[in-house]
Amino acid sequence: MPLVNSKEMFQKAYEGGYAVGAFNVNNMEIVQAITEAAGALNSPVILQVSSGARKYANAKYLIHMVKAACENFPELPIVLHLDHGDSFELCKSCIDDGFTSVMIDGSHLPYEDNVALTKKVCDYAHDVAARGRYVTVEGELGRLAGIEDAVNVSDEDAQFTNPDEVQDFVTRTGVDSLAIAIGTSHGAYKFKPGQNPKLRLDILDEIARRLPGFPIVLHGASSVPQDYVKIINEHGGNMPDAIGIPEDQLREAAHRAVCKINIDSDLRLGMTAAIRLHFATHPDHFDPRQYLTDGRNNVRNVVTHKIKNVLGSENKA
Repeated sequence: MPLVNSKEMFQKAYEGGYAVGAFNVNNMEIVQAITEAAGALNSPVILQVSSGARKYANAKYLIHMVKAACENFPELPIVLHLDHGDSFELCKSCIDDGFTSVMIDGSHLPYEDNVALTKKVCDYAHDVAARGRYVTVEGELGRLAGIEDAVNVSDEDAQFTNPDEVQDFVTRTGVDSLAIAIGTSHGAYKFKPGQNPKLRLDILDEIARRLPGFPIVLHGASSVPQDYVKIINEHGGNMPDAIGIPEDQLREAAHRAVCKINIDSDLRLGMTAAIRLHFATHPDHFDPRQYLTDGRNNVRNVVTHKIKNVLGSENKA
């Protein structure tokens, strides 16, 4: 199956009460692990690329690795998505390169500027006559705290999505999905010890009421598995107080209007834990194929767990 956009995928997710996992990819092992897990569980999947990943791996390498995954799993619906595009030029470049979905993040801009930038990207992405295909666009309202790749927002600058703005924003821009801020946070240090992480599901419900049937996206939704944090810290790492989003709250969001849940930090933690443990257990090893195999296995396990126990997307391909 060739790459698809997210339009039909999200419609099915909304109607079925589940979410599709959007997993960030940076190298071959991560692409393999995600698609192997999704293929084994017959789950639709979104492979997303950040601007940092494009700089690290080169966009063309990533695109061809994702296309290779499509060949290996020809029955699996796979979306190639730009995560946190910060300019029209970047979104345009990805669309021209063959991405089937892009995010334009104008959440740091004044509201009217966010509307104008998002609409400009939508007008280009939705021009089927120009390129013979429809590229879906994700916009964002509200600002998530945290640090991940090029995203760096302090707690003071973070703000929940205002439900009063969502109808106007979606109508005027033409976006296909909307990322909102209801208490998730980027990175592995989402909360301080002693805090009780709690998503604002009341805001989600109000947005869903105002945008019936419209797909909502959660960024910063990694749960930061403590078993991986423990392995990392016991084998030379230094990750004190890394705390994520409780998975039961993510499951509840997936049952509601959330159709896409972004997961990146958990993949990084799984791979890092495996590699640190491998080096501690096999100090004589120097072949990347040895320790990266363990890393790939951990990433596959993370994705398998998310599909089965958080997203609910098993057998939904």
